[in-house]
Amino acid sequence: MAARAALRRRYWATVPARLRLLRASTVLLAAALTALLAVAGLAADGTWNAVADRDAPRTTSAADLNLALNDMDAQAANLLLSSGDAGKGELETPHTKATGFYGDARREIGHDLRTLAVAAQGDRGDEKTVESLTDDFAEYQELIGRALENDARGGGKPDALHDYRDATDLLQNKLLPEARTLVSSNDAAFNRQYTAARSTLAAQLAAVLVLGLLLLGALGVLQWYLTRRFRRIINPGVLAATVCTIVAVLLGGGLLTACADHLRVARHDAFDSVVALSRARALSYDANADESRFLLDPERRTRYADSFLAKSQKLYGLRGATLATYDDRLAATWRDYTADHDAPHFTGEFRRELDNITFPGERAAAERTVEAYAVYERDDRKVRALFAAGEEREAVEFCMGWEAGTSNAHFGEWMAALDRVTDINRAHFTSSVAAGRSELADQLPWACGLLLLAIGLTGLGLRPRLAEFR
Repeated sequence: MAARAALRRRYWATVPARLRLLRASTVLLAAALTALLAVAGLAADGTWNAVADRDAPRTTSAADLNLALNDMDAQAANLLLSSGDAGKGELETPHTKATGFYGDARREIGHDLRTLAVAAQGDRGDEKTVESLTDDFAEYQELIGRALENDARGGGKPDALHDYRDATDLLQNKLLPEARTLVSSNDAAFNRQYTAARSTLAAQLAAVLVLGLLLLGALGVLQWYLTRRFRRIINPGVLAATVCTIVAVLLGGGLLTACADHLRVARHDAFDSVVALSRARALSYDANADESRFLLDPERRTRYADSFLAKSQKLYGLRGATLATYDDRLAATWRDYTADHDAPHFTGEFRRELDNITFPGERAAAERTVEAYAVYERDDRKVRALFAAGEEREAVEFCMGWEAGTSNAHFGEWMAALDRVTDINRAHFTSSVAAGRSELADQLPWACGLLLLAIGLTGLGLRPRLAEFR
């Protein structure tokens, strides 16, 4: 009992004891809120670094690898298709362009594999996938190299075609599934990090508001006690500390809310579209390669025609459509879509992007991409019609030509349109990351500084009152 009475006299029974207790409560709450904001800021900065420097780059590297593999195989088919017989009857411009694109794709694959090997460290599943990809790609290059060597000698086309079949089978059965696995794995990891970061930001925001309200409550009680005990209407120091606290809580809460909003825009509004469009681009190159393979390989023409249609369905899905009906169905459903954007008449990667329109200019760019795609699809039917009519060289020249109005020229226009949509989303991803980092750099120091100032002002405000009892 005596000890309890001593503690009561020390911490509450006297006016100085009550003032010191209220001051300590205010200081502890302000310090805790400052520490919370500092920790939240460091965590948010770590999130932005992970998003910009790890999660997004490794996902896009996997998508770029998928694209480059398709491109390399397409160019290998174009080289064989345009080379003639040991150079006799060669289509000079298509062969020269295919040679350049082939080298570019091979270098891109090497770069992407190195990037993904570094990104996979610590994830045994991804490490094994990258190792398998590297080994399989070495085998694939050997098969393509052998095909090109055979094609360079007179009468070597049948042997070259045999090697190319082995190479493209390896690509379709192992390399591309492994690359797509990496895209899905890295994108899923990014999404998990995003979900965890958003949840953490929400919890930190709630904690900031609770601590802020407690701190304001403590300052209010202190102001009330000073008014009641010392007959003063207001204590300037405590009032200033209260104003600093209100501004700090608003800044801190606004900072965390803004970070969560910028993170949502970066991940879902922008990056989801980047991933869908990257898949669309890889599918596009693979479909274009199927067109060249169709012309190149007599034994697999039906297989490659079916494969082309399957990839078209993944890009712009039309249930039950065939190559003969696809163009008319595409035109009809596209008219329905332009009249009513909710019209559910097609699926695929283009629909995924059109359902995620967020940014200025994005819808117009996405719609131009689909319209350019429709032109390319009509070109494909012309290629097949020429071939069916026995005009094989005309079919090859139209398929591989780069002059205005040819299939490759229209394919390039389609890819350029697709790139413009992707660039819009990439730009907003980058700007959202920059805005999130800017919020931290601009507002966090002010919020923490104001809370530290509130601690100092509280002490200054109470010093004259405590001095009266010395």
